[in-house]
Amino acid sequence: MNKAGCSRRAFLGGVAAASLMTPALGQDANSKIEIGIIGLGGRGRMITKMIRDHGGYHIKSMCDYFPDVVNKAGDEFGVDAKQRFSGLNGYRGVVDSGIDAIFLETPPYCFADHVEAAVAAGLHVYMAKPVACDVPGALRVLEAAKRAKGAGKLFLIDFQMRTDPLIIEGIKRLQRGDVGPLGMICSQYTDEGFDDPPLTENIESRLQKLVWVNDNAIGGGLHVNAGIHAVDAALWIAGQLPVSAIGSSRIARNNPHGDSHDALSITYEFADGLLLNHIGEHLRNRYEWHCDALAFCLNGHLETSYNGRVRMLGNNAGWAGGKTEGLYQRGAVTNIATFHDCIKKGDCQNPTVEPSINSTLASILGRDACERKSRLTWQEMLAENRSIQPDLAGLKT
Repeated sequence: MNKAGCSRRAFLGGVAAASLMTPALGQDANSKIEIGIIGLGGRGRMITKMIRDHGGYHIKSMCDYFPDVVNKAGDEFGVDAKQRFSGLNGYRGVVDSGIDAIFLETPPYCFADHVEAAVAAGLHVYMAKPVACDVPGALRVLEAAKRAKGAGKLFLIDFQMRTDPLIIEGIKRLQRGDVGPLGMICSQYTDEGFDDPPLTENIESRLQKLVWVNDNAIGGGLHVNAGIHAVDAALWIAGQLPVSAIGSSRIARNNPHGDSHDALSITYEFADGLLLNHIGEHLRNRYEWHCDALAFCLNGHLETSYNGRVRMLGNNAGWAGGKTEGLYQRGAVTNIATFHDCIKKGDCQNPTVEPSINSTLASILGRDACERKSRLTWQEMLAENRSIQPDLAGLKT
């Protein structure tokens, strides 16, 4: 973790160690990369447009659980009707469609299955966060990513804060000691939550419009799916993994139907005594969206934000920084371009994997500790290896 920022900068710059360079088989410098995409909801459609606009990809196949969704997207992006797939098992059609790379933009409960199939088929993988809803899923994705790297394949997990030059520079300055040792980190993620309509006879009604974020088994819950952005930035600042988490949380929204808690207060503790305090709030109360991580040090502090000010103030050193803007789109554009360039170069260092797995597990740790209202250690979480599975009964295969 303490090398994640540096590795990310090298990744974005296209710098690769010669010993890790492998040829991008089946592609010359001018050929387009054949891709398939699974998941065509709001962000999936946005990512698909960015892929098309990049110019270095050809969208060959696509899948969504809902036939009308994939057909509408297929018409928009010129995908042959025979290369459009739907249902729970539609992902297999995309995996077997003769593509080079796959983009995964579905609810995270199915990521492990999709990733394992893609890696077994020898595909490069680009996937959204979080990588899973539970510990077993996250570890399956980690093992698949290791196999992908061993086979010389790209594996990129799409976090946006780690692409931002201001945040990269601020954390570099902090980690070289400009404002002294860390004392405490605070992170926050607040938003207006997502629609949480009444349950129906099966979960099909919860698979669109981000309703699934309200369900721990489908989307990981609000902390794992949304709060993870701030947790990821805080872990990047800390340069280490927490040893435990303790806290409390509740469901405070009106007329809830999913099981995700939406008001959380979590304290993560690290081996050297460092503390990370996180608050999460997902209520429709007109409080602004915040996704921030602040580092309080002996001689100053660093502010980082997904959508706001990044700066360092110190007793003996400082840095004016600036303001992050449009990172939701801009970060994805950067990652899509990086993914393309690294495939062409055969650079399979895959530096996004380790920090993304770690932030997923840390978010699960915080969620589970809060819901139990007790201290939970990292090692206890891994040893328990608790699985949470959605009920897929009645869904179209």
